[in-house]
Amino acid sequence: MTKNLLKENLRKGQTVFGPFCKLQDPAIVEIAALSGFDFVIIDMEHGPYSIESVQNMVRAAEARGITPVVRVTENSETLILRTLDIGVKCIQVPQICTKADADKLVKALKFYPKGERGMCRYVRAAEYTNIGPQNHFGKANDSVISIIHIEGMEGINNLSEIVKVDGIDVIFLGPYDLSQSCGVPGEVDHPKVVNAMKEAVEVAQKYGKSVGTFTESPEKAKMWRDVGVQYISYAVDVGIVMNAFKEITKQLND
Repeated sequence: MTKNLLKENLRKGQTVFGPFCKLQDPAIVEIAALSGFDFVIIDMEHGPYSIESVQNMVRAAEARGITPVVRVTENSETLILRTLDIGVKCIQVPQICTKADADKLVKALKFYPKGERGMCRYVRAAEYTNIGPQNHFGKANDSVISIIHIEGMEGINNLSEIVKVDGIDVIFLGPYDLSQSCGVPGEVDHPKVVNAMKEAVEVAQKYGKSVGTFTESPEKAKMWRDVGVQYISYAVDVGIVMNAFKEITKQLND
């Protein structure tokens, strides 16, 4: 059973960086790894992924020594189970608004006695039965990490209850959806958004939770790192490629 390096690094207090991925070619995961990123977020929510294509992205990540995180489309027991069964150890779940939402996630994510995750060892997560049932069912709870999206003021207002749920590891603050909830859609640098996020960081840290967020510039990434955010998603593969291509064509046409 491979180690969850992302979980270990967060426990050590390290700051980690990685992009969201929408491109389905495993080469983009390899490129991210070779470039020095710590993780990639394979985005099922806004990307055109199936379980099969996610599995190949995960294989590429493991081969290159970068941690694969999968953002599922919703807080669904079946979807979370299928994602875990293909060997994913880092699950990112959108639209967690209440303690009940967080409880539901943990129930789907963990085996007994912490949850009710469906049991099967004839899966990639158990190395197709190469890992014995006691090791697989007994140790999986400790190796998996849960990352929950707080994307609206409902989640912010309920955060002091959400963070008390045992089994929630990282509080991910989604600035774009939060800006919409604050009445300033798209204005992720608006004081309403920034202040709400900073208050959320304080609440999460008070209860020993790591905090994550999304940024689109090195300057903003460093700013949130200095605030105490450890899990920083830096931009999206398609946007990074687009910006690089535009810069090149601009220079070619000057």
